[in-house]
Formats: sequence, structure tokens, C-alpha cells
Amino acid sequence: MIEVKAPNKYSKKGKFTIFLAGVIDQDRGEKWQSEVVKALHDYEVLILNPRRERWLSDMKQEKDNPQFREQVIWEQNGMNEADLILFVFATTPETAKDSQAPVTLLELGQHLKDKPMVCCPEGYWRKGNVDLMCELYGIKVYKSLDALLDKLKKRLDVIDLYEKWNATNHRV
Repeated sequence: MIEVKAPNKYSKKGKFTIFLAGVIDQDRGEKWQSEVVKALHDYEVLILNPRRERWLSDMKQEKDNPQFREQVIWEQNGMNEADLILFVFATTPETAKDSQAPVTLLELGQHLKDKPMVCCPEGYWRKGNVDLMCELYGIKVYKSLDALLDKLKKRLDVIDLYEKWNATNHRV
């Protein structure tokens, strides 16, 4: 597993790439990204993590601000290049009540056709919107980060088995 945090450069190098979209809330949101990285440490994946080592909570959210522009473009490029996007609005019903994640709502709407994996527990202030949009696009909504990670690991295991089979049985 390789993790790359914003705004660092990366190369997919043929690796299955996962983008971690979700609540940051100006660094007030829970740091769920480290749980994903820990859970996937044994997998041959590239994880693109928009949460910087040092979050710039005082960064002006203006298009002409170079740091803001760099962050948003890095995130947009990462989501567009990823094989899978994880949208995490909160990790549990207990943490959902404190999560806002307005940018995550915007990004989810932008990437519904990409069939992302979505975690949106009870208690999230816009859960109805998330549930309905995901239903319309045939996307399962997980009620906890643990449930999403369990399914993600199974999905990665299948991909790994397929790649190993394809590598040993490929004929030209």
C-alpha cells in the first residue's frame, strides 16, 4: 500500500487507486482516513488522501488563492484518476451528528456515475439526500466505516484473485 497526501505528486504505476473523499470540515472532522490506511496496509493499492500533514485551516476559500486552488485541483484530478472513490460523511451514528461535509456532498453529486462506495450513518444532517441520490444510482450506503471497509476488502480480494489468475493464464 502506498499513501499519497495532498498536495504531493503521485504515479498510479498500474496500481488500483482509491481516493478518500469525505469529511474534513476544516480539520475539525474525525480523522477517518488513517483508519482506512491502516485497514488496507496489506493491499497493493495507491491511496490518495486529501488530508494534508498540516491542514491549512485558515486558508481562504477563494479561487485566486494559490494554496486553495492547488488543493481543489489535486482533489479533482485524484477523483478523476481513481479506480474507486470512498465517500465518508461520518464513521458511526455517534460521529454523524457533528459532521457537516458540504464539499463532500458536492463531490458525491459529481461522481455518482462512477459508482463510489459511500458511508453515511444515521444522524448525518443530509442523510436523506445522500440515501436518495445513491438509491437512484444503485449505490449501497454503508452505515459505518467498519461495514464499508469489510466490503472494500472483499472487493479488493476479488480484484487480486482476478489479476493473479489473469497473469498466470494470459495467452498471447
